[in-house]
Amino acid sequence: MDPNLAADIPNTLARLLPFVVQRYGLPQLLGRCRVDGVAWQSAADVQSAVTALTLALRARGMAPGDRVAIMAETRAEWVVSDLAVLSGGAATVTIYPTLAAEQAAYILRDSGATIAIVSTPAQRDKLMTVRDTTPALRIIVVFDPGAAVLEVPDLQEVTLEALLAEGRALEASDPSAATAARAVADAVEPDSLATLIYTSGTTGEPKGVMLTHANLVANLRDICRILPVDRTDAALSFLPLSHSLERMVIFVYLANGIPTAFAESNDSIGRDLLEVRPTVMTAVPRVFEKLQSRIVEKGMAAGGLKAGIFRWSMGVAAEAGVYVPERRPMPFGLKLRVWLADRLVFRKIREGLGGRFRFVVSGSAALNESVARFFFGVGVPIMEGYGLTETSPVLTVTPLTAVRLGAVGVPLPSVRLRIADDGEILAQGPNIMGGYLNRPEDTADVLRDGWFHTGDIGTIDEDGYLHITDRKKELIVTSGGKKIAPQAIEALLKASLLVSEAVVIGERRHYPAVLLVPDWAALESTFGVARPSDDASAGAVLARADVQAGYQAVVDAVNGGLAQYERLKQFRLLPREFSIATGELTPTMKVKRRVIETMYAEQIADIYK
Repeated sequence: MDPNLAADIPNTLARLLPFVVQRYGLPQLLGRCRVDGVAWQSAADVQSAVTALTLALRARGMAPGDRVAIMAETRAEWVVSDLAVLSGGAATVTIYPTLAAEQAAYILRDSGATIAIVSTPAQRDKLMTVRDTTPALRIIVVFDPGAAVLEVPDLQEVTLEALLAEGRALEASDPSAATAARAVADAVEPDSLATLIYTSGTTGEPKGVMLTHANLVANLRDICRILPVDRTDAALSFLPLSHSLERMVIFVYLANGIPTAFAESNDSIGRDLLEVRPTVMTAVPRVFEKLQSRIVEKGMAAGGLKAGIFRWSMGVAAEAGVYVPERRPMPFGLKLRVWLADRLVFRKIREGLGGRFRFVVSGSAALNESVARFFFGVGVPIMEGYGLTETSPVLTVTPLTAVRLGAVGVPLPSVRLRIADDGEILAQGPNIMGGYLNRPEDTADVLRDGWFHTGDIGTIDEDGYLHITDRKKELIVTSGGKKIAPQAIEALLKASLLVSEAVVIGERRHYPAVLLVPDWAALESTFGVARPSDDASAGAVLARADVQAGYQAVVDAVNGGLAQYERLKQFRLLPREFSIATGELTPTMKVKRRVIETMYAEQIADIYK
C-alpha cells in the first residue's frame, strides 16, 4: 500500500486514467476472460481507446454536462466507455442490463440521456421497443462488433468498434484533437456531476442519485488510505458495474495499478478464478453462500474415507473460524488439527479458488456470520463494509487486522457517523451525494441539518465499530445485494381480483418470493369453490392444481414487467385474511412485515428449504 497514493490521486475522475498511465505504465491493465485465456489491454491501449472514444463522441455532439447512459454487462468496454464519458465532461448514467424496457426508459427520460451505450443487439432492441417514450435519445452505441445497424429516423446507431475507428481517424488527421480533448478533461471541476445512479425508492419509482467528481474522489482516496492493496495484486471482477460498489472498486484497482480481469460471464467464474488467480476480489454474500455450498457438495461427493476426512475438516474450519477473524490465540490441539486439515483439505479449497487470495471483500448486503467464519477457517479472509449509493458508496470498512464479525467496520477517515434518537444511522462527509435528480422533497427528507439519514438502524460500540440492527426503510436487500421495493410489486399483485393481500419476502435471501392472501369471493366465482369454515380445509382448496395454476398466472403476469432480480420465484397461498386483532395489521391497516414473517415462518422456510 503506497502511503502517498491518496494524496496524489487527481481531484476529478476525468484525469484518473492519465495519472494511472503515467504512474504505472502497466503492460496488463484490463482483461477479458475467454476459454483460451485472458485477452489483456495495456494501460497505453486503454488510454488510446478512451481518447479515441472521447473524440468520436464529442464529434457526434457529446458536450460537457450531457448525460450518457451505459446499459451493459460487466466487461472492459464498460470501463472504457465510462472513462471516455467522464473525460469528455459528461455524466455517466448507469442502467442495469437486467432491467425491463419500461424501467430503462424511465431512467433515460428522467436523466435526459442523449446517448445510450449498450452491450449487445438484444439490449439495443430492448431500448427500441420504448423508443417513442425517450425523445431525448439520439445515439445508441453497441459494444458487440459486427452488430447489424438499424436505420431509424432521428436516431444514430453505431458500434463501439466503428466509433473507435472514427476517433483514431480524427486523431490522425488532426494532431491537435487529442490535445483539445485533454483540455476538456482538465477543465472538469470537482463539483461537476460525474454520475447518476438510480436507486429504488420505497414506492418503486427509482431516484437518480447525483454524485460529483468530488464525492467519488473523496471516497476513492479514503479507501486507498486503508485498503491493503498495491500493484503486486491481481483482481477478478464480475459484479455489475451498474452498481455503485463494483464501479468504485474498479476506480480503486485503477488508482493502485492493479491488473483487473473481467469474468466472461457469471457461469465462467469458477474457470476464470483458476486462470486469473486473483489476490483480491469483491463479491456479494450470495456468491460466498454458493461457493460454500459447492465446496461442501464437491467434498462430500467422493464418499467413503475421503468424505469422512472432508467432514472432519469442515468441523475444524468452523472451530478455527471462531479464533482466526479476531486473531485470538488458538488452543494447541486446535492448531494441530488446523495444520492437518490444511494439508488434507483447506489447501485444495484455496487452490480451487486460484490459490492466491490475500482477502476478499463482501458488500451490498449483510454477510451471514457462519459463512464468514467458514472462509476465515479455510484461509480466505473476508473484509466487510457498509454504505449506500448516496454515499459514493462506502461509509465503513472492517480493518483486515482488526476484524469484528457481526459489525460492518469502522468509518472511513473523512466520514462521521452518529446515531439519531430513534436509532437511525446518520452520516456526514465529502462523499455524501448532492441530492436526488428532480426530487427536492425526497432530497430534503434524507439530507437534514447537515446529516444524511441512511434509513438504517444501528449502534456504534465503544471501539467505533458500526452494527446494523434493523432497516428503517422498507426496501428488501437480497443476499446478492439487489434492492427491491416490495410495495410496488405488491400493488401490481393486488390489482388482480384474485389477490386480497400480498407480502413480498426475500431480505437476505437469494431470491424474492411472495405470500398471497386470496380474495375468496373472486376465488369462488372463478373456480366454483366456497370458502371452507376452517384453515385446514381452506388449505386443501388452495392446494388444488387449478387454483395454484390460476395464482401462478397472476404472478407470471406481474413478473413480465419486472427486472430479472425482482421476479418472484415462488409463492404461497395463506388460508385467512390478515387482521388487526391478530397483530398482522396496524390500526391504519398497514401490513406488519416482521410479524407476518414470524407468523408464517413455516411457509417461508418451505419456500427456501
